[in-house]
Amino acid sequence: MEERSPKNRLVAVCGKGGTGKTAFISIMTKILTQHDDQRILVIDADPAMSLANALGVQITKTIGEIREEIIKSAARFGDDEEEKLRIVNTLDYMVLEALAEKSKFGLLVMGRPDAVGCFCPVNDLLRDAIETLSKNFDVTLIDGEAGIEQIHRQVVRVVDTPVILTDTSSRGLQTAALIKKIVESKKLIRCKRLGMVVNRVRGDEEMVRGFAEKVGVEILGYIPEDENISHYDLRGQPLTELPDDSSSVVAIRQVSQKLGLLDGEAEG
Repeated sequence: MEERSPKNRLVAVCGKGGTGKTAFISIMTKILTQHDDQRILVIDADPAMSLANALGVQITKTIGEIREEIIKSAARFGDDEEEKLRIVNTLDYMVLEALAEKSKFGLLVMGRPDAVGCFCPVNDLLRDAIETLSKNFDVTLIDGEAGIEQIHRQVVRVVDTPVILTDTSSRGLQTAALIKKIVESKKLIRCKRLGMVVNRVRGDEEMVRGFAEKVGVEILGYIPEDENISHYDLRGQPLTELPDDSSSVVAIRQVSQKLGLLDGEAEG
């Protein structure tokens, strides 16, 4: 297993569509950026590309668009190996061009996948470039696409903690169990810890605890229903501006502490 330094953590959030992954990542970004000495990289791996709005960031280029540019260039230059090598050597710079930087974090949007055919070598190169970039940040947060597809796509191959976000619905919990099974059986992603966060809880923690014990997954935290999120979404206001005492912020801060993402807080 590849080791990452204590100040080079990577957390990926996955789960059924509609469970609140984007809101979770946005609020965790808000919390982590309140610590001045941490550099945060946020990756939007969901084709819906809604994270930028939730973070209040303007995107000019996506990784998907870079991928298309590379494939078109490769087709244009044919067997010109020198030109292909030039493209490879400028790949890190191209990824940096897609990085939208705010004062306390950077955002990388993957965009819609496979818009121009299948080109696995390009996918591998981009994955390597993203993994290299993430090593320059203290914490990398990945907002994965719905369901299990992001595990197969492997935006990155080494993750400290895949966090399965679910609501209390039967479908959400079933998807959580399936993700756990795939991560542990197929070994597509190497990780140190796998945990589940339950969103929009309305007093049904006991039922969820029973499910978690049956499946054998650690519960990292419960997030109560927070009307502030709906109000901010309705107004198009970034979720990073939520009050610090908002119920979702308080709960996600506790999850961040349990994951050891905040200075002075050990993993529980």
